[in-house]
Amino acid sequence: MGDTAGRIREDPRLRDRLGIFQDREDAGRALAPLVSGIPDLTDPVISAIPAGGVGVGVPLALVLRVPLHLAVVRKVQIPWNPEAGFGAVTWDGRVFLNRDLLAHLGLTQEVVAEAVAQTRAGIRERVEKFSTGRKGPGFRGRDAVLVDDGLASGYTMLAAVDAIRSEGPRRVLVAVPTGSQAAVHRVAAIADLVLCLNIRTGSSFAVADAYREWHDLTDGEVLLLLRQAADAGLY
Repeated sequence: MGDTAGRIREDPRLRDRLGIFQDREDAGRALAPLVSGIPDLTDPVISAIPAGGVGVGVPLALVLRVPLHLAVVRKVQIPWNPEAGFGAVTWDGRVFLNRDLLAHLGLTQEVVAEAVAQTRAGIRERVEKFSTGRKGPGFRGRDAVLVDDGLASGYTMLAAVDAIRSEGPRRVLVAVPTGSQAAVHRVAAIADLVLCLNIRTGSSFAVADAYREWHDLTDGEVLLLLRQAADAGLY
């Protein structure tokens, strides 16, 4: 982990604490000073991962007054446990698989291909629903700030970083309110910088434990948040 430590910023006062944030909006606002304090921050774009990342990313974009982009990434679900995943698919069709987990699960190529196809279909549906024909801000020469409500395994964020890299940004930065220590270091290995206020080192980790109020955001709630950003001229 020593090789990645220099690319991680946290708030040491919050390490291993639970119930840090009231909700995602509170978390997004709390991230703002950490993001704005990045040296030589250049023409940033907040790139939020739906659904939970929009709840953090929109308040962050509103505070910083910077444009918002949607990084539509979905995990590839394990057939018998849809809450868990063995990889992720990005908005541009890239597939990122956890090969070690796949070997452990013993899934056939056919099962993997079907799960990936279903995830791609879900991506297309979400992009159509949330973008409503908008052409998002470009990333070339700009600092892309990828945002989610937390990093558990980090594999969804790894896929998002890979996809953003292909669009020519100056840097790819990751900003999350909370994350497991393993996931933060995993993402820091490929991102230019990871900002995580609340790093937790325990053997078990749940993103929800960093929040006093928590629920899965509905598509309707995501659309309302995007409307707030649009009304402010940021989306």
